[in-house]
Amino acid sequence: MDTENADFGKMEAELRQWSTRLDNLLAMADLVGRGTRIDYRQRLDDAREKYYAAEAKLAELKAAGRGKWEIFRGGVEDAWAELATAFARLAN
Repeated sequence: MDTENADFGKMEAELRQWSTRLDNLLAMADLVGRGTRIDYRQRLDDAREKYYAAEAKLAELKAAGRGKWEIFRGGVEDAWAELATAFARLAN
């Protein structure tokens, strides 16, 4: 169970970091305004959607309670991978 708690805590911390990073990127894009490339803005919007999906999966895991980690693990890991990919696309 300690591993589940550690994993969950790590995921919550990582999600908070992604949230801060995404908020900063969105604010910068808004400051640049219309000069912001449409493609980049679309990638930001995609990252935001992936963030919300990952956040929902983590909330789902939390609501399921102890001992349900293995049941929800695949969905959470998939959401995390998609979010990481979305952020990687922002760097390109």
